[in-house]
Formats: sequence, structure tokens, C-alpha cells
Amino acid sequence: MRLLNILILVSAISFLCYGISALFSPELEKEFIRYGLPKYRVMTGVLQIIGSLGLFIGFFNKELLLLSSLGLSVLMLLGFLTRIKIGDGFLQSLPSFIFLILNLTIFINTFLSYEMD
Repeated sequence: MRLLNILILVSAISFLCYGISALFSPELEKEFIRYGLPKYRVMTGVLQIIGSLGLFIGFFNKELLLLSSLGLSVLMLLGFLTRIKIGDGFLQSLPSFIFLILNLTIFINTFLSYEMD
């Protein structure tokens, strides 16, 4: 399996799990309150699930893969900036930064291979 496919699977599974947790987990409900963004919890969870499904379908549709990986990159950039704004430390902010880089990597590699087709 190509490395890009592994990255897509890791991201898709992670966002599916996190999106479901954002919708149903009391712990994540508390986290969104801590972020000062409780009204965006459901929207964030739904967007993460949609992005995850887009990554899965993206194995067969490069345009959807591009859109989903870019959208998830934006979500993670906003998540990272939110954690910095509220004063979270490096380790607390690291997962959002890693998933930002992961999805940007998926986007860039897909875009470059799309241009070559």
C-alpha cells in the first residue's frame, strides 16, 4: 500500500472517530466550553465526519479527496490557533498541528498527482 493511502486511512479513521466523539462525548462537550466555542461543537463534529467520508470516497474521486483534505486542513488550522489563543501548551496543541500537516500532505500530493494526469 502506498504511503499516501496509509496517510489517507489514518486521517479518515481519526476524523470519523473524533467527529463522532464531538457529537456524543461529554468530555468533548466540556472541551468545547473550555475553548469558548460550545455552539460550534456539533458543526465541528459533522464537518469532521463529512471530511472523513470524503477522504474514504476520495480513493475513487480525486476531486473529493482534494476538497476533503483541504477542508480538514482548515479545520485543524483553526483548531491549532484556538488552542494557542486559549494558552494550551505545546503538547496539547500538537495533535491539531500534526493533523494539519497530515492533511496538507494529502492535499499537496493529490494535487501534484492530479496535475500529472
